[in-house]
Amino acid sequence: MKLDILVFGAHPDDAELGAGATIAKEVSKGKKVGIVDLTRGELGTRGSAEIRDREATASAKILGISVRENMEFADGFFVNDKEHQLELIKMIRLYRPEIVLCNAVDDRHIDHGKGSKLVSDACFLSGLVKIDTKMDGHDEWQEPWRPKVVYHYIQWKNLEPDFVMDVTGFIDTKIAAIKAYGSQFYDPNSDEPETPISSKNFIDSVIYRARDLGRIVGVEYAEGFTVERFAAVDSLGDLI
Repeated sequence: MKLDILVFGAHPDDAELGAGATIAKEVSKGKKVGIVDLTRGELGTRGSAEIRDREATASAKILGISVRENMEFADGFFVNDKEHQLELIKMIRLYRPEIVLCNAVDDRHIDHGKGSKLVSDACFLSGLVKIDTKMDGHDEWQEPWRPKVVYHYIQWKNLEPDFVMDVTGFIDTKIAAIKAYGSQFYDPNSDEPETPISSKNFIDSVIYRARDLGRIVGVEYAEGFTVERFAAVDSLGDLI
């Protein structure tokens, strides 16, 4: 299956928190979108890997994406090395996305910055013809593939975006997809330990940020992204 957009997240729920409304909007426009989670989030204070597996599946259905994979890298301890790069290259070559979205380049959680650089490096290496890969259980060698662009969504830190996506009309889908992770976020009836993302204020802040970015560009809601190189357009009208 060829995808238009492949979204990577270090943990289940990263993609939803950073780009959930953008994903929902692109799906509504007929784009084929997939999510690849690098870890199962097994070190999370609340819930468990098994619970988060189920929550990720439920969230994927809300977003309407075409596929969701989990690399099962070690939460907190995966590194940007040849072994991990090759595994991601296999995914990139399998789904051949035009656009890749991935973690924030700098953030509170160490996995986010690591995941950001790992995905970016794998996207570049995936285009090199002398790197041979094939999927486990298959005899065919994969063809090289390099996504046209890599964009980084914004997470805990308020990084300044290089561009924003108008996501008016899709914020409710984003919040529903986030709330599918009931073990992780605000639940007044939960007896789990409190974490920085389990408060009502955190969920509210997700909406505040989208509303504030929207205010700045004259729409109701927006999501921000940073780029690795200049974003090119065909005409000035593309910037409206």
